[in-house]
Amino acid sequence: MPRKPVIGILQPRDPDRTAEFRVAASIAVPVLVLLLRDQPHLIVYAAFGAFTGMYGRGAAWPERLRSQLAGAGLIAVGAGTGVLLAAAGAPFPVVLLVETAYAAAGSCWADRTSLNPRGPFFGIFALGACASITPPNPPAYAILITTGTAALALAVTAVDAWVRCARNGDQAVGGRAPAVPRSAGARAMEYALVVLSAGTAGYVLGWGHSYWAMASAAVPLAAADLPGRIGRGLHRIIGTLAGLIVTAAVLVGTPPPGFLAIVVIVLIIPTEALMSRHYAAALVFFTPMILIMTQLAAPVPRSQLIVDRAAETALGAVIGMLVVCAISGTEALLRRATARTRERRPPAARVPSSEGARSGVRTVAGGTLSSRR
Repeated sequence: MPRKPVIGILQPRDPDRTAEFRVAASIAVPVLVLLLRDQPHLIVYAAFGAFTGMYGRGAAWPERLRSQLAGAGLIAVGAGTGVLLAAAGAPFPVVLLVETAYAAAGSCWADRTSLNPRGPFFGIFALGACASITPPNPPAYAILITTGTAALALAVTAVDAWVRCARNGDQAVGGRAPAVPRSAGARAMEYALVVLSAGTAGYVLGWGHSYWAMASAAVPLAAADLPGRIGRGLHRIIGTLAGLIVTAAVLVGTPPPGFLAIVVIVLIIPTEALMSRHYAAALVFFTPMILIMTQLAAPVPRSQLIVDRAAETALGAVIGMLVVCAISGTEALLRRATARTRERRPPAARVPSSEGARSGVRTVAGGTLSSRR
């Protein structure tokens, strides 16, 4: 059974004790290279590629590598699409429509490949973030950073699996993400609806980082049932608010880019260690990591960054929870209406018994008819 996010409860740790260090290694190499090239503003593209290593945690290595390949495709296409939209100077309404369509398509891809963690969240986030940042010249350089880091994450996973199998076999357990009791088409429509609703609300309100609202709105849909979805939404709000306190502390004064880059590498370790155990706790570290990368790519006043993140995360999460509640209520009404219709339907013709069939007698609505062969 899938784990339900419960406030205050830390889930047991799975046997995969090196996952967070694999992800850290995947991001450390490109981050250090970009620092040496005096390009810390491009770290955000490397981070999205490194998120590839977050897929397939706890699974045996063949399934883990398969899940990471599927996740790498989702992230690379999302980031690449966002970079191209930014390079073309696409207005936000165009970005919103493209991201809505990609949320639906990404949901279908996540279902088809049984992504673990479930859903197209990282792809949605990558597209929105990259579409909001001025890309380097040429834009293909940003795409190369993301795909190259994703390839590095896959290589780190493969090497780690080879070493562990050579020692004592792969001890990880688990496999594909548990199926959600909904059709792939229904889930795709849910993702499209929450992303479109949150993005439209952020745009109408005139907020500057509407992709944060869109990503947050998609978070509740990763859970299998309504209590789990509401729990995910609450985790998103509570964890983000706690993470903003950490962000404010890290960004006191004017920290040098090199220091912030090292902080990003460090923060990804507890993020990955806690992501499958307690979502809100993981966000305490994930939130400052994301905001530091955003600040390196497109600096804004610290207070504006923190207020925007708090407001748009809350907006998106609330919209996501409202939508899933509306969907759940609609489904309940439809089930009741169907049940009433069945109760009012007249009794159906009874199926003939085997003896009646052999003797050539059929029973229809309380009468008998003889049939001759």
